Amino acid sequence: MTDPQLSPAARLFVALDTPDRAVAERLIRLLSPYAAGFKIGKTLFTAVGPPIVAAALDAGARVFLDLKFHDIPHTVAGATAAAARLGVHLCTVHALGGRAMLQAAQDAVAGQPAGVARPILLGVTLLTSADQAMLEEVGLTGTPETVAQRLARLSIACGLGGIVCSPREIAGVRRIAPDDFVIVTPGIRPKDAASDDQQRIATPSEALAAGATYLVVGRPIIAAPDPVAAAQRLLEDIAAS
Repeated sequence: MTDPQLSPAARLFVALDTPDRAVAERLIRLLSPYAAGFKIGKTLFTAVGPPIVAAALDAGARVFLDLKFHDIPHTVAGATAAAARLGVHLCTVHALGGRAMLQAAQDAVAGQPAGVARPILLGVTLLTSADQAMLEEVGLTGTPETVAQRLARLSIACGLGGIVCSPREIAGVRRIAPDDFVIVTPGIRPKDAASDDQQRIATPSEALAAGATYLVVGRPIIAAPDPVAAAQRLLEDIAAS
């Protein structure tokens, strides 16, 4: 179940979806009081590298390093260990990598020496842009909801601390997951916001009611004319849920 003691700000990770270090650092300064932390994904990390993780940590924020590692088990284990040494709170591997890869990554997290952060390892199920046509195109059987739940079960079996899934899969995963299992949910859109390129979305209140732990919000905040005001409105939505 979700933790009712978490404050609205403690549930929010802002996605820094920009390749520009100066823009990202400005957003970190502006938004640190209004979020648990920041999601750093492939675009920003490829452009800037570990210094942007350090900048977020120096601001007192947690970092969700969302690089969706997906490779042979040995390579993913090494990448996960490197992420742990950066001090991140959450990091992702793609559950489609299979059991051996997921277990190697989790072993790498559990095997970190004393004094090194042990991030919560999240299995990415299906991207929020995925729809039925895409699943059929790549040969995955079932609906997006059934495929995501199947990958969630695999992540649980491999000892991961949580998953990333769209709002539509939260309730089904929450029913089968341990109580302390973390569910991170992108595809969060305030009422009347554009869906952009995401297919399986929800409002903050809908996602939290279904059992999400953390909400990830990018463009509705960082692309707003006033990112702080946008974050504050989102926190009000969370508080009211």
